[in-house]
Amino acid sequence: MARTIWKGALGFGLVNVPVGLYPATQDKSIHFNQFEEGTSDRIRYKKVNERTGKEVEQSSIVRGFDLGGGEYIILTDEELEAAEPERSRQIEITDFVDLDQIDPVYYRTTYYLAPEGKGSDKPYALLRRAMRDSNKVAIATLVMRNKEYLCAIRPEGDVLALETLFFSDEVRSPEKELPELPNDKELAPKEISMAKLLIESMEGEWDPEHFHDTHREKVETLVEEKRQGKVIVTEVPQKTAKVVDLMDALNASIRSAATKSPKPVAAKKSSSAKRPSAAKKAAAASSKPEATKSTAKVAGRRKAS
Repeated sequence: MARTIWKGALGFGLVNVPVGLYPATQDKSIHFNQFEEGTSDRIRYKKVNERTGKEVEQSSIVRGFDLGGGEYIILTDEELEAAEPERSRQIEITDFVDLDQIDPVYYRTTYYLAPEGKGSDKPYALLRRAMRDSNKVAIATLVMRNKEYLCAIRPEGDVLALETLFFSDEVRSPEKELPELPNDKELAPKEISMAKLLIESMEGEWDPEHFHDTHREKVETLVEEKRQGKVIVTEVPQKTAKVVDLMDALNASIRSAATKSPKPVAAKKSSSAKRPSAAKKAAAASSKPEATKSTAKVAGRRKAS
């Protein structure tokens, strides 16, 4: 059972809801220890003075801010504590906004808020119901572990989920920080149409159970096989990327999507069953003679350019 990592109150207006904060996710990445090869001796890290090479005790280590050019500003623990946000057990809601107004790039970590103590159930359920009916998300601030977080609170089933958010100056601007991005002015209408057909042919319902961490599963299998004393034969396949014509790649992708067995999806309205599937329409479009001619024309224009 998940353990609470923070307790306090969720406040909106003059209403306070005692709540506990619980982690919503768990990291299942595989972690390894390091050993000296051929021995069972663990490798440990030490903090050493880079000039003398001698190990330094934790009590003798202070923190410094890098100004660049080899200059540092040394700050004591007391000075840093003075800059910490005021300790608070209150998550104060400041605004309610539409969920689609928040770009997913701002989301950091997800937690669950659960009611804590006697008398918290009714106001908790009231806030959850009101937010769900109005399709709104609450924006608030949270102080946890000496750090202030911007967060969004949203109803998710029977629970209120709290998402910590990045502040605006923590999100990089792609226009400012990436190489020049391509525009779509040179795309042919046929290319756009075929790409849309391909997307339609691959349409499905989001089902997180359909996806697995295949790398972790392979490593776990490898560990178990070695534990049982099996000899492991390794062979890393070499993949080479091929440069193909864009229209040829789109046509081939659509044909491939049409022949693949569909993923398990939620049941749809009966009216949709009467219409031909997107994959069949896409396959038919890609096999028409005019599509081949169009491809030849596009390829011809490219060769001429």
